[in-house]
Amino acid sequence: MVSIPDTVQGAVLISIIDFILSFVIISGIGVVLTLLPLVNRKWKVDEAKLKQGH
Repeated sequence: MVSIPDTVQGAVLISIIDFILSFVIISGIGVVLTLLPLVNRKWKVDEAKLKQGH
């Protein structure tokens, strides 16, 4: 494992990595939110069954 130096350059490197990873995580959340309507169409939930209970 590569060690990141305890200097200003190391702090900048960590900031860049953090910035890139935040975009990856936000994009992943966007993909999940985009897929939710498709999943809802595939597995339709019957409201009447939910109101009746088990």
